[in-house]
Amino acid sequence: MTSELLLRAKQRLLQMHYESGVGHIGGNLSSLDILMTLHHEVLRPEDAFVLSKGHAAGALYVTLWSTGALCEEDLKSFHKDGTRLSGHPPVKGIPEILFATGSLGHGLGLASGLALAKKLKREPGRVFCLMSDGEWNEGSNWETLIFLKHHQLDNLTLIVDLNGFQGLGRTCDVADIAPLAGKFRSFGLHTVEIDGHDCGALAEVLRRHETDPVGIVARTKKGHGVSFMEDRFEWHYLPLREEQYREAVLELNTKCAKYSAGPC
Repeated sequence: MTSELLLRAKQRLLQMHYESGVGHIGGNLSSLDILMTLHHEVLRPEDAFVLSKGHAAGALYVTLWSTGALCEEDLKSFHKDGTRLSGHPPVKGIPEILFATGSLGHGLGLASGLALAKKLKREPGRVFCLMSDGEWNEGSNWETLIFLKHHQLDNLTLIVDLNGFQGLGRTCDVADIAPLAGKFRSFGLHTVEIDGHDCGALAEVLRRHETDPVGIVARTKKGHGVSFMEDRFEWHYLPLREEQYREAVLELNTKCAKYSAGPC
């Protein structure tokens, strides 16, 4: 996966959200590098992926577009009547999306069920689940940690997009979960802390086969890649105004020019 491809995905994500007038752009940008790395560098046909933080559906759609699983016309229909691309992942219509998610705290349980089924049926492949840090306020996730450790689901990898924000403010101010990695380890989960925007390091960690279930705490920035959005709570909700969209695209185009002399 090239830097140019990542930048094109960010540009298309901004365009899609701007044209639809939909918010949640900050949390989509914090998770896009993780999603692109997974789908371009790690996932195999026998693997499964669950997006637990369903409000990052836009980033998942753009990632699937970048792989050829979705087309340009699909992205143009985002959040419109009759679309396959709803604001949160749909229950059916896109083969790569196994579950409708968005009500937080459910994705890890679903992913654990998939991983257990693979073990019982002796099927190959791993299960990956991308979560938000705010959804660790949900008790169901801690119950699932007990479940996956008890069943030794070594074919399961959970990834936390730790951008430090949730719907009501900074996660540390709403219900502090720090240190999340330490809590995972106390459940016996093999845990790695990493820069969630270092795609090379992410790919290396995600490809590893461990003897225990794996937790990856990926430190990210809300609104990553667009300076006026980075680490700003309001971009959990706000849609882009025209002048903001143009400013964001200009910034990304400037970054793109560093990687390519031609169009990016």
